[in-house]
Amino acid sequence: MISQHAVAVAVSHCNPNRTGEIKEGGFSLFELLVVIIIISILMILAIQRLLALQVDAERVVMESVVGSLRSALGIKVAETFVRQGPASLATLESSNPMNLLAEVPANYLGELDSSMDPALLERGNWYFDTGNRNLVYLVNNSGYFSGGMPDPTRARFAIRIVYSDKNGNGVYDAGADVIEGLRLAPLESYRWIK
Repeated sequence: MISQHAVAVAVSHCNPNRTGEIKEGGFSLFELLVVIIIISILMILAIQRLLALQVDAERVVMESVVGSLRSALGIKVAETFVRQGPASLATLESSNPMNLLAEVPANYLGELDSSMDPALLERGNWYFDTGNRNLVYLVNNSGYFSGGMPDPTRARFAIRIVYSDKNGNGVYDAGADVIEGLRLAPLESYRWIK
């Protein structure tokens, strides 16, 4: 025989539903659906944030390499200017800026011929195009990058002479113009989109 105490305990652990019947504890289908929707929304927000962090990381790494190259170029300009004079800076124009670093980045593929199709190269890497004499960065997160070269998305840089254009023709002339320095210049404007 079941005692009244056992029945009272069993009833206290159950919840009555709308029809007054006693049901066992747990989630209703509606409650489960609400929990699934909330978890899905949180996962979508987390994935979007992770993608934004990945894009920021690529941008920071690319810009830090460009900053290192500009610093190394500044040191080389000062050294060349002191040892050989300003006219000798012209020999550095269009040279490979990666050669100025004591240690190249791990994602530098080296010097490649212009006949190499950049679409075949892994994104997120640098290489020096020996035919066009420019440094190229292959953008990995191209949906967040505007400008540069398309197919594949890439940013190109080259060492350029900074000079006083004495004759006003817009082109460096060794006899007429005065070299003031060198700079690592982007060949096309670009920006990272947030």
